[in-house]
Amino acid sequence: MSDKISRMAAHLPLNAVRAFLAAARRQSFTLAAADLHVTHGAVSRQVKSLEEYLGVALFERSVRQVRLTAAGQRFLADAGPALDQVAAAARQVMAQAAGRAVRINVRPTFAVRWLIPRLSDFVAQYPGIEPRILTSIAPPDASDVTYDIAIRRGLEHWPDSLAMHPFLEDEALLVGAPRLMRGVTEPAALAALTLLEAKTRKTDWDDWKKHAGIRRLRPKAQILFDHSHFVLQAAIDGLGFTIAPISLLANDLAEGRLACPLPDLRLPMGRYYYGIHPSANSETHLFSRWLDSQARQPARPV
Repeated sequence: MSDKISRMAAHLPLNAVRAFLAAARRQSFTLAAADLHVTHGAVSRQVKSLEEYLGVALFERSVRQVRLTAAGQRFLADAGPALDQVAAAARQVMAQAAGRAVRINVRPTFAVRWLIPRLSDFVAQYPGIEPRILTSIAPPDASDVTYDIAIRRGLEHWPDSLAMHPFLEDEALLVGAPRLMRGVTEPAALAALTLLEAKTRKTDWDDWKKHAGIRRLRPKAQILFDHSHFVLQAAIDGLGFTIAPISLLANDLAEGRLACPLPDLRLPMGRYYYGIHPSANSETHLFSRWLDSQARQPARPV
């Protein structure tokens, strides 16, 4: 009997158990999918595989909701605390491990606008790993041993020795302070406003106009900044409007600091990639998996 139990434990689908517990606690496959940063279908398939493994139905399914069966309630009561205990033990070991870090090479604006607002999630999942952010506008260099992973837009200027991974898709939007954008119902209204631009993204305005079919449009004035971070802050403060990537805008749009008056006029942009240094440690691969999970999260509506 003990050999049979050991074989069962060795083949227990732990990812499916995790999906079941999330769905059982939420009483919803949809909410569980959001918690786990996967799709509704992925949760459904994982739960189904667990039911097939156990040989019992764990949920009663209807059109708009799921409900635990008696077997599902028993499994939740027994498996939930056990998996929580395993997770707590893992966090304790990770927290006690000394000197674990991942060094992340990113551009300054991406660090401020995308990475840092999300880092608390990584730290919560991996409390023993210290994320060290190294900002640079230079292309990643394979001979540089000061970083483990680099994130940049596009595939140009990457050294051949770095393992490249597609990361984040992106588009650019017209944005400004809500009070300034309130009267913008068509592109022609921008002629009465000031354009805010970054030296590093000077083609975005012309590219957006071309994409929107309004090449002749001219704003009343223009202010140029060194970095996109300054542009976005100026837009938040009401100095004018700008064209900027959604990847850098998501938090400001969600919190109401910026508004997009013409959400259907979206400029396609090159996607982000991350490159892993040949000498990267195991912590780097955990961080890269976390990056992938963040990229899979549904985009916030504009």
